Amino acid sequence: MAHLASAQARAAPQSAPMTSSSTMLRLISLAAFCSMASMRVCDPMLVALSLEYQITTGDASAVIAAFAVAYGVLQLVYGPLGDRVGKVRVIIGATAACAVFSAMTALAPSFSLLVVARAAMGAAAAGIIPLSMAWIGDEVAYEQRQETLARLMVATVTGMMAGQWFGGFATETLGWRAALGVLAVLFFTAATLLLRHARASGALRPVVVPGAPAFSLANYLAGTLALLRIPRVRWVLTVVAIEGALAFGTLAFVPARMVDGFGLSASAAGGVMVLYGVGGLIYSMFARRWLAALGERGLAVLGASFIAIGLLSLAWAPAVGWAMLGCFLAGIGFYMLHNTLQVQATQMAPEARGTAVTLFACLLFLGQSTGVLLVAFSVDRGWLPPVFTAAAVGIFVLGLLISRRVQARGAVAGA
Repeated sequence: MAHLASAQARAAPQSAPMTSSSTMLRLISLAAFCSMASMRVCDPMLVALSLEYQITTGDASAVIAAFAVAYGVLQLVYGPLGDRVGKVRVIIGATAACAVFSAMTALAPSFSLLVVARAAMGAAAAGIIPLSMAWIGDEVAYEQRQETLARLMVATVTGMMAGQWFGGFATETLGWRAALGVLAVLFFTAATLLLRHARASGALRPVVVPGAPAFSLANYLAGTLALLRIPRVRWVLTVVAIEGALAFGTLAFVPARMVDGFGLSASAAGGVMVLYGVGGLIYSMFARRWLAALGERGLAVLGASFIAIGLLSLAWAPAVGWAMLGCFLAGIGFYMLHNTLQVQATQMAPEARGTAVTLFACLLFLGQSTGVLLVAFSVDRGWLPPVFTAAAVGIFVLGLLISRRVQARGAVAGA
């Protein structure tokens, strides 16, 4: 494991990002915006897709599950690739690939090909946000990392809001294919700007790890198994998989709940989902203050409580206004809880941060795809309210467990 020791020295974060790193963060955030928009753009389209292709809403959710599965599985490739050839290089390549696959998705002639194209889209998008987190872990000291991750979160949350709103708007006005075409243009723009800045700043220089052996499947598996032997790594990965199933798995069906349960249009349902993102933006604005006041353990408990209240409101609210409030609270709560786990992920294995963080993302989205498949089984049977209730209870219990197990910041920084 000598190459891991060398990587640990290389991964030691700087005290603060330099000007070039700040510019890179803004451009990476643009790519992350596009990635999250592409992930959530199909949420408000499910009812329209079910009508167009004469399938059930549950069957239409395959476009979401396919993206999530591919996104999760490909983390196993991007993590070691980012550690070896450079995280910025991989992010640029993944962003460019997203431009191509988003265009293919917009042109898919059948539902089967649409699902395949969405899977390819997820496979490409998988190389953006997790490696952006790992890049922040390399560049930013632990004391500033929660705040810097919150800045990246502004981009991802805004992307989620834009994707959900524009997906619903385009479905009713321009056609759902238009939303995917616009995403292709945005990805192309982000990739071009990233490549230009990376060349000018020297960020594309090859990553050299003295004494590192040539990549091989055996070395990769040995390194991954070494990570999984660390109890802290296993705990974080297990928790984030459960979080993905309970929180992200239900999130995909909130627009369908708003359409079927409250009679909203697709664009209105997408607009309501913007409140989820607004909650996340509010968290990112006050993250530093709330962290100082509550600590990571307090954020985990309060975040899980807000998610539970939000899901219960979406399940049983007698009027759409209460459901909207629930969506807002769930947004604040999710980012309180998830950002706490993200920080743990960036520090759970500093000697192989890229691989560790992408394993984290892999388990998150495999959990999400499992959740989507389970909820899809219930949506066609009218079981969304009890399923949302069960998820609310589960996420609250998970928050309590995280609060008890998460280490204090000082202990983590010294790990």
